[in-house]
Amino acid sequence: MSEKIEIARIKMQSPLTSAMDGEVRWSPLKSLWVFSHLVIALIGGALTFSLDALLVFILTTAFTLCFGHSLGMHRKLIHDSYKCPKWLEYFLVHLGVLVGLAGPFGMVHTHDLRDWAQRQKQCHSYLRHGERIIKDGWWQLHCDLKLKHPPVFRPESHLKDNWIYQFMERTWMMQQLPLAILLFICGGFAWVIWGISARIVVSVTGHWLIGYFAHNHGEMDNEVVGAAVQGHNVKWASYITMGESWHNNHHAYPESAILGIYENQPDPGWWALNALNNLGLVWDIVLPENLPHRHNLKALTYRAVQGKGSKAPFKCPVLSLID
Repeated sequence: MSEKIEIARIKMQSPLTSAMDGEVRWSPLKSLWVFSHLVIALIGGALTFSLDALLVFILTTAFTLCFGHSLGMHRKLIHDSYKCPKWLEYFLVHLGVLVGLAGPFGMVHTHDLRDWAQRQKQCHSYLRHGERIIKDGWWQLHCDLKLKHPPVFRPESHLKDNWIYQFMERTWMMQQLPLAILLFICGGFAWVIWGISARIVVSVTGHWLIGYFAHNHGEMDNEVVGAAVQGHNVKWASYITMGESWHNNHHAYPESAILGIYENQPDPGWWALNALNNLGLVWDIVLPENLPHRHNLKALTYRAVQGKGSKAPFKCPVLSLID
């Protein structure tokens, strides 16, 4: 076994544990989930299109991606890059479940397995988005990777034993129902189609597509020396991904609550988190300068050599208008 690197929740199971040896298999449930919403979105969306339904799609997509996926699932549940009241954490993670990718445990496991694999000297092409875009899209959206000798996933007890997260995990697909009922009451089938199916298809497909580009194309300020995969900054996608496309920054400083750490790197997720901090709902925010030095991190640009470039919490200009 050449891979020796472990991360917090991913541990070696045996000397044979490897990120390389595995088989990509079609996942009927995963495929049906994506395909069914695609059909509903294409056919139902064309038959029910209206400006108000389109607005519902835009607002629900932006809200769940920003507060759910970016703040709830990624920056909080996975990396614990800030503290907040438990009720707010549950609400944000629930919004993350509504994105339609997986439940809380599924998201953490998928993220951590990929993170672990990409830090090794080599990893399977499924885990590094290493195939051509069409093949990679089929793999990521309709298949799962079964490693021959996988590592052990050991989530913390506060996550593993939390009954609310256990419930969210068991019912993650059904979590769409309350929102679907609310949308139906307010706007009928058109709002349900555009606010549920169209949103899920765009969010899930977009998540894969940005992941593909962020591991293959784009600028780099830092290199993680010895890693099988490098993150890239995809600047054209910064707004639509709520800052998640600053992926080279994220590979360099995984636990940082801010992803757009340098000038001219817009990070809507950070703006939202900063606003919550201004309201007193978020505290103990982790910034790049709070993280320990990484011996295998190599600066590639002058601004990376100068410093980590974090933008500390600031007074929210919107909230200042109502003070």
